[in-house]
Amino acid sequence: MPHSLFLLVVLLAAAQASAATPRQLFLVSRPPITLTNHHGQLLTGNYSVNLLWYGRFTPAQRAVVADFILSLSGTGPGSVAAWWATTSRYHPGAARLSLGRQVLDPSRSLGRRLSESSLASLATRLAPHRGSVAVVVTAPDVLVDGFCLSRCGLHASSPTPNATRGRGRGRYVYAWVGNPAEQCPGECAWPFHQPLYGPQPAAAPLVAPNADVGMDGAVITLATLLAGAVTNPYGGGFFQGPAEAPMEAVTACAGVFGAGAYQGYPGQLRVDAATGASYNAVGIAGRRFLLPAMWDPETAQCSTPLD
Repeated sequence: MPHSLFLLVVLLAAAQASAATPRQLFLVSRPPITLTNHHGQLLTGNYSVNLLWYGRFTPAQRAVVADFILSLSGTGPGSVAAWWATTSRYHPGAARLSLGRQVLDPSRSLGRRLSESSLASLATRLAPHRGSVAVVVTAPDVLVDGFCLSRCGLHASSPTPNATRGRGRGRYVYAWVGNPAEQCPGECAWPFHQPLYGPQPAAAPLVAPNADVGMDGAVITLATLLAGAVTNPYGGGFFQGPAEAPMEAVTACAGVFGAGAYQGYPGQLRVDAATGASYNAVGIAGRRFLLPAMWDPETAQCSTPLD
C-alpha cells in the first residue's frame, strides 16, 4: 500500500470524533498513552442498554450481543464483568449497564443507506433518556456513511426528546455498531479475518468464539464504544489528543487483546480445544468473547481480561 494512501486512511479516521476506527488502523504504532480527565461529566449509576436491530438478524446473532451486555454485570477473574470493572477506575465514573428493551426493524424502514443523522433518528425510537444508552446495530447489507472507510461504529450524544419540548433537561448517549461480515471484515472484524492493510500474518485468522465473524467483530466494536461512552460521553471526559478525534479508553489500546501483542498480532489468548476458537473473556452461561484491551488509569497500562 503506498505510504501516501496509508497516511490518508489514518487522516480520514482522525476526522471522525468518538468513532470506533477500522481494525486496519490497529496496525500502526501508538504514541505513549496518557488519558487526561477533562473534568466533564461521566456516566455514573445504573443505565439500561436498549438495542435497535436495523435489518435482518437471526435470533442467534441477537443473542451474542444481548449476552455480552448481560455479562457486564457478572463476576470472576477473566470474565466480561472483570474487564468492564476497569471503567469504574475512571473516577468519578461507575456506570452499571444492564440489558434493556430490544426493537426489531427487519424491513429497514429508512432504507439501506443511512447517514449519521439517520442513526440519531433511529436511536430516538428506543425512547432514550438520561438513564439509558441507545444502540443501533445495522445488518451487513446496510450502508452507513463512513462505514469501513473511516469507522466501524460511533458513540455520540443528543438532547433528550422531552428536553426540546420543555419537559426535561440534558442529553442521552447513543451508539451505532455495524456488522462488517460482508462489507469490510478485513477492517472491522480483525483479528477474525485477514487484515486488508498492513503486515499480513503467516498464521490464519483467529476462529471467532461464537462462530460468526461479523457478530464477534461487532462485539469488539460495541465493547469499544460502550467503554468510550461511559468515560467520555459528552466530549469532556477522559481522552488523549484533540477533542474532535480523541483516543479513548479502548481505542488508546487498539489492536491489543492479550499479552505480547504487537503490530498485526493480537496477543496470547485462550483457545477452545474443541473448536479452535480464540477468546479472552467468559460471560453468562459460559458464552465466550474476545474483548479489546482497556487503558487502566490506576496502572497507566492497557489491561486485558486475562491480566
